[in-house]
Amino acid sequence: MAYLSLFFTAFAAATLLPAYSELLLGGMVAQGYSLWWLWLFATLGNTLGSMVNGWIGRQVERFRHKRWFPVSERQLRMAQDRFNRFGQWSLLMAWLPIGGDALTVIGGIMRVPWLNFIVLVAIGKGIRYALVLWLVLEAT
Repeated sequence: MAYLSLFFTAFAAATLLPAYSELLLGGMVAQGYSLWWLWLFATLGNTLGSMVNGWIGRQVERFRHKRWFPVSERQLRMAQDRFNRFGQWSLLMAWLPIGGDALTVIGGIMRVPWLNFIVLVAIGKGIRYALVLWLVLEAT
C-alpha cells in the first residue's frame, strides 16, 4: 500500500497539482523500503502524470481561441518556438521542478509521438528519482 501512495503522489507531482513525492520517497527510504521498488513506483507514477499533461496539451487546439484560455497566442507561440529549439529531446528535462510540467504540455501541443514522449520523459524521470535516492542515501 505504501508503494501505491508513492505512485499516486509522484503522479500528482507531475501534474499541476501541488505534491512533493521526494519527501515521501525520502521518508520511505528511512523506513527501509526497497530502493528498487521505490524508484520504479515513483518513476512510473511521475511518467504517467506527465502523460496526462501531454494529453492536455493535445487538447489545446480545441480551446486556444476561447476567451477563458489562460495563455495568449503570443505566449503559446513563444513556448512552441523554445520547444522547437531542441525538439522532442527537451522532454528529457521534464523532471525539472520549474518548467518541467510545462515541457510535457508543450510536448503534447507539438504532438510528439506517444512512444517518443513516454521514453524520453521516463528516462528523465528515472534519472531524477535515482538521483534523489542517491542524495537521500548520502544524507543518512
